[in-house]
Amino acid sequence: MSDQQPPRSPRPGGPRRPSGHRARAGGSARPVPRRAEIRPAAQDVGPAPTRPLPRLEGDRGARAQGPGGEPGVVRAEAWGEESRPAPGGDAPAGPGRARRRRSRVPRPARLGATLLALVLVIVLGWGAGLALWANSRIEHVDALSGAADTPGTTYLIAGSDRRDGEAVGPDGTEGARTDTIMLLHKAPGGRSYLISLPRDTLVDIPGYGGYKLNAAYSFGGAPLLVETVEQFTGMTIDHYVEIGFDGVSQVVDAVGHVNLCIDQDVDDEKSGLKMTEGCHDVGGEQALAFVRARYFDPTADIGRQARQQEFVSSLMDRATSPAVLLNPIAQVRLAGAGSGSLVTSEGTGIMDVARMALVARSAMGAGSLSIPIEDPEYQTNNSGVAILTDEDDIAAFFSSVADGTAEPTAEEG
Repeated sequence: MSDQQPPRSPRPGGPRRPSGHRARAGGSARPVPRRAEIRPAAQDVGPAPTRPLPRLEGDRGARAQGPGGEPGVVRAEAWGEESRPAPGGDAPAGPGRARRRRSRVPRPARLGATLLALVLVIVLGWGAGLALWANSRIEHVDALSGAADTPGTTYLIAGSDRRDGEAVGPDGTEGARTDTIMLLHKAPGGRSYLISLPRDTLVDIPGYGGYKLNAAYSFGGAPLLVETVEQFTGMTIDHYVEIGFDGVSQVVDAVGHVNLCIDQDVDDEKSGLKMTEGCHDVGGEQALAFVRARYFDPTADIGRQARQQEFVSSLMDRATSPAVLLNPIAQVRLAGAGSGSLVTSEGTGIMDVARMALVARSAMGAGSLSIPIEDPEYQTNNSGVAILTDEDDIAAFFSSVADGTAEPTAEEG
């Protein structure tokens, strides 16, 4: 028999593959499988080589060791079912990628940010709407004189009592009067001062001569009052703010009450003030009587200006308290009562009034000032008893106020 074997006939379906085939036990050849399908036989292949498994985020050392150091099964939380190692400890079948967990922003954080944005929108919108509404209720008057500006910001605050056609004073003047006149000044250095100008102060009213200060309003309204105060103090008025006495009562009722103190029992028929000695929470009617009362007090106008400053301080404290600031109903009442009774100079809006309130509070905290007086019971020819001042003393006093060097006295601070 010849050693040469007869050639095999080609397999159906294609030519014989030249390489990559392994002979079976019966002499037939089989194609080499893909790498992922190789299953080495135990009788002719040693232990499977160990290869490091790919590390996953958050799963260090996920592959366990089996008996004899063989690679074991990868934990289920690190590998999906399709990523488990092949039998015999080989690398995971398939692409070998593990599933990664998605990082998520915690829902409470997203919810908190959304709520914060919503609150800001509501608060800003509420404040802007309230300001626009209050501005629409303010009456404006051409009160400023147009005089050359002086350093700092100066407000003239007047409390008016409009009684058209009625004689209200011993000097025979008629119409509206200003029982309360205050000068509020914020100096360039930041110091603030609230100064009561006694209504009975004898001044030179442009075009009229020597009269009590409050007569200027009766003769020429807000413009003449502004001009008179500027001439008396040497300071230019930047904002004029007038509040009717009915408005005082309404503002107090809007915030609920103010706390006022008095050092004696009072039952004053002319003003309507009825209080016992001590401190009391009072409503609008008694607060108005408190700032107007003067005849029960032997110091007359001097004592009244001290009570007026006390009232302003108490009102500022109450209006800026949480009970009012955090109460939308109280805010609406305050804005309505205040703006409805206000008359301001052209260009002075509700935000200027709000800034004025903050300056007044700062001034009251630092201590208020009183003008120097030469004679509190000076007899005039046409206005009865008035308060006389010295021109040089007044000039020096208001000069120190203007530049911020004035110091409150111990009794006032």
